[in-house]
Amino acid sequence: MKEKTVIVKNIETNYKIFGTGKPFLILHGWGSDSGKWKSTAELLSQKNLCVIIPDLPGFGKSQQPESAWGLDNYVDWTLELTQKIPELHNQFYLLGHSFGGALAAKFAIRHNQKVIKLFLCAAAAIRKKTIKKQVLRKVSKLAKIFHFLPFYPLARKAFYKFVVGVSDYLKVDGVMKETFLKGISDDLSQKLSFIKLPVVILWGDKDDTTSVEDAHWIHKKIFHSKLVIIPGANHAPYLHVPEALSQNILSNI
Repeated sequence: MKEKTVIVKNIETNYKIFGTGKPFLILHGWGSDSGKWKSTAELLSQKNLCVIIPDLPGFGKSQQPESAWGLDNYVDWTLELTQKIPELHNQFYLLGHSFGGALAAKFAIRHNQKVIKLFLCAAAAIRKKTIKKQVLRKVSKLAKIFHFLPFYPLARKAFYKFVVGVSDYLKVDGVMKETFLKGISDDLSQKLSFIKLPVVILWGDKDDTTSVEDAHWIHKKIFHSKLVIIPGANHAPYLHVPEALSQNILSNI
């Protein structure tokens, strides 16, 4: 394994490379980083694959954006990343997990000529408008008024965790909070049919974050797609069942 840095969109970006062979780019999910994919990457790299995993801007060892980013900003960043890393100059396999799945899907829509095959793992590509999300956005703006109160940090954490039920919002600071809000508002449900390349949809049957119903819905929307349900896997198969995840990837290369 090699670890390198590169400047992409004026952001110092950390990334890891495992093995040699056909390039395989992995885009991790919200709150994750390249290190958490180490076991999966090592297994994949044993089969003539060069696995490349960047820390997305704002995560791991990569710098945060100076202003809040939406999914389109991450797509533009990904394109420049492929232009900066020699192994990604030509076509490559692309896998995205959760938030990274939405990013990978949108990248494939806009830059399909660069992707050999797309793997969507528990992809958070369907963003239904809910009362919870509306409350989260409104309260996040209103709460800033009371930031000077001594009990503010504790009250804010309790509200988002127990009332709104969104803990990921609390795991980031500064500009990444607004980035999170932009991310959960970008719905790709009506755009997935524009993906014109082979797609493998990987989902755990125990996923309680992105439902298996979403997997079947995405499968119906993408014409050239194959759905693989991994028994016993939750929302993070790369952590809990890396062997099963890797096997299902390799069998569909």
